[in-house]
Amino acid sequence: MTRSSPPRMRAAFTVLAAGLLAGCASMHGLKPQAHALDESSLQSQRSLAGVTLDPAAWPAQDWWKAYHDAQLDALVEEALAGNPDLAIADARANEALAAAGVADSARKPSLGATASVAGAKLPTTLLPEPFGGSFGVAKYGILDFKWDLDLWGGKRAAWEAAVGNARAAQVESQAARLMLSAEVVAAYAALADAWAQRDLAREELQRAQTFGRLTEQRVRAGIDSKFQQTQIDAEIADAQAQLAAADNGVRSSGISLAVLLGRGPDRALDIARPQPLPAKAIALPSDLPAELLGRRPDVVAARWKVEGSAQDIRSAKAAFLPNVNITALAGLIAGPGSNVLQAAASVYSVAPAVSLPIFDGGKLRANLAGKDAAYDLAVAQYNQTVIAAINQVAQRVDTLRTVDRQIDREHAAVQSATTAYDLAMQRYRGGVGNYLEALTVRQQLIGAERTLVALQTQRAGAAIQLVEALGGGFAPANDTPSLQQAAAVATARAHDDKANTQ
Repeated sequence: MTRSSPPRMRAAFTVLAAGLLAGCASMHGLKPQAHALDESSLQSQRSLAGVTLDPAAWPAQDWWKAYHDAQLDALVEEALAGNPDLAIADARANEALAAAGVADSARKPSLGATASVAGAKLPTTLLPEPFGGSFGVAKYGILDFKWDLDLWGGKRAAWEAAVGNARAAQVESQAARLMLSAEVVAAYAALADAWAQRDLAREELQRAQTFGRLTEQRVRAGIDSKFQQTQIDAEIADAQAQLAAADNGVRSSGISLAVLLGRGPDRALDIARPQPLPAKAIALPSDLPAELLGRRPDVVAARWKVEGSAQDIRSAKAAFLPNVNITALAGLIAGPGSNVLQAAASVYSVAPAVSLPIFDGGKLRANLAGKDAAYDLAVAQYNQTVIAAINQVAQRVDTLRTVDRQIDREHAAVQSATTAYDLAMQRYRGGVGNYLEALTVRQQLIGAERTLVALQTQRAGAAIQLVEALGGGFAPANDTPSLQQAAAVATARAHDDKANTQ
């Protein structure tokens, strides 16, 4: 080899290295496409105009206690302690926290120890005596050290993404508690409604039986015919069937409540008849909707998911860049009859290594594209949740307004129907009115009473749903990211990473 060979080899190596670097995996053209919704664009002033505003209208954490019903308080607490759905949500939160711990451990140095005893007999054809032909024992102990320097913060970003997902899971656990408490209160109101429907069915049976006795007297007096008697007998049978159905409704509603408590059907037998939940005046917080997005657990969880997805993008981008790993090994080796801790033979090594992806078949680009898509999905889901949040509040308020007006009118309808029924029965009892007139008025009274009870139950349900729409007393942590902060991570940090590589 001539003296000019080394410069030529260096030049060839330089060309080869330049070619390899030119062929390195590139993230060019990959970036998220979604944009966070501007909350101020969701106007609600006109839809919520005329509603009483009160700074204290935000629900308390134990919002159901405002009904002052000791049995309801106990049932909600029982459900929060024993419902399997909450156990599932808590387990998912703990699983996400554990995943964050695993991601955190990947950022830190690791040190392992290995100790072993090995025995072997080598043939003399391989080694001459005294090593060959005899059985020998070797003992060794080794310490193994590894450290990924994480020059570009990829592992830290992966840990921050896991933390964001863990926070989202924790908030979703709180959302599950809010949903469960609302379901228990709604089931309690439904049980009260079932009892009220049973009362109406019993009253209707009593009216039908009274009507039947009067008809029987009129038939004997020759005022009515057997045809009317047959009709009222059918009405009595139908009223009895309605009462049986109402009894079943009470049992079914009680069992539905027992399911929410995480108990068997016998638990429903121990629930006393609930009192109807009192209707309250509609009031909204004065800082709505500005504060709504921080008090809805589903919105807060969606923000954490956006933050986690943004950090996933940063971690995926770091995989395109060179990195340095350090491994070190130190150990002692002892022969037969020797103490390994006193052995004179030792081994050690330190091996820093630089890694750089060059050709990977598009794996890194596909991974980054997937992270970008996951970020776009998280932002879209956040936008969807925000839109649903403010519109749910408006819907609940509108429902309450409408039902309040309907209840006022239905009260008047029940009062009028009751007066008409009393007059019709007086005329029928006195032999002046006819069967069809009395039957028609009685059916009007039945319909008005049932409609009123249904509206009162609907009103209670809408009030519960409004509490849920307002966040149900959820209080987010102080470190909850704003959407703007989360959305900026995928772009601002990407520019930082690009600048660091230039």
